[in-house]
Amino acid sequence: MTPKSAPPRAAAREAAFPPDVADIPPVLDEVELVQLLTPEGERVPHPVYDRYLADVDDETLRSLYRDLVLVRRVDVEATALQRQGELGIWASLLGQEAAQVGSGRALLPQDYAFPTYREHGVAWCRGVDPLALLGLFRGATNGGWDPREHGFHLYTIVIGSQTLHATGYAMGIAMDGAVGDADGAATIAYFGDGASSQGDVNEAFVWAAVYNAPVVFFCQNNQWAISEPLERQTRIPLYQRARGFGFPGVRVDGNDVLATLAVTRKALTDARTGQGPTLVEAFTYRMGAHTTSDDPTRYRLSSDLEAWKLKDPIERVKAHLARGGHADAEFFASVDADADVLAARVRTGCLEMPDPGPLEIFEAVYADPTVQISQQRQGFSTYLDGFAEESA
Repeated sequence: MTPKSAPPRAAAREAAFPPDVADIPPVLDEVELVQLLTPEGERVPHPVYDRYLADVDDETLRSLYRDLVLVRRVDVEATALQRQGELGIWASLLGQEAAQVGSGRALLPQDYAFPTYREHGVAWCRGVDPLALLGLFRGATNGGWDPREHGFHLYTIVIGSQTLHATGYAMGIAMDGAVGDADGAATIAYFGDGASSQGDVNEAFVWAAVYNAPVVFFCQNNQWAISEPLERQTRIPLYQRARGFGFPGVRVDGNDVLATLAVTRKALTDARTGQGPTLVEAFTYRMGAHTTSDDPTRYRLSSDLEAWKLKDPIERVKAHLARGGHADAEFFASVDADADVLAARVRTGCLEMPDPGPLEIFEAVYADPTVQISQQRQGFSTYLDGFAEESA
């Protein structure tokens, strides 16, 4: 029997390795982007989502604008503090303010949010003091706030794990019977486009769908998973992945605070009334670095950044307020003054933050200290005492 001849080396490699993902055409499908406020500040009516903004009057519009400005100012101040050596690291939200403020203001007191490490705007909406965030990144606290008080969980560093936490919590809500009407409760899990490739996120989708859990999966698609672009994460729009798990998905303009507010309100209402999970993809852009340890100029084009600056979430609300006569120059000046006061408080509070004692690392590890933790604490205390004896 004559053996078949081996294929040419190039052909063999082509058979073994698929083409580069950038060369694969995306799956063509209609992509709908929910937008209620254009980058120029023009209000766009929508047949479904307008009803979820029925209570949004001039005062609410001004409040949303104030939120956006103050959240960005905290972010800018924290970035400066890190550059000056006052924070160990900082994860900026620059450009994502509307996605976070819009979704954060959609939450009701009985809801519970599970963030990543970048949801500073959601923390603001849930009443968390910005100094509590800075304490975490400064290494001065073990967490910084009481999650039960704010309905806002501690920051999660492990990518995607908070989606499972949110799903489990939501399953508990359903088992307790706290769903079925508008007064029910729901959870919301925040994650990025990069985290959508994690196993934990997809497992959370499975459990949420099977148990019809009252959870909203809120993906801030800022186009970059650190230095990996979106096209290397998926061949279809992220919100369409929800179909395969059996629940609805929607893509919203993540730089449009009104659209984000309306879409999240509907998703949370559906969850509270027993209609199960929803995946919300907030289509936005990270205008800053992934963290202060990152240099985005090494992997993305400056022209892309400039294009997204024209879609700035703050400027479009400002344009809408000004053109519609909803606010005047005095209002804008007062918000800027409030931002200056907040920035000064954040800076002073950060610099005056006391360093934790060495033994505080053992505090709040468990609700009730275990034997092992107590032994470790005692051993470390004895170790520290040895330094005092040597210097005596």
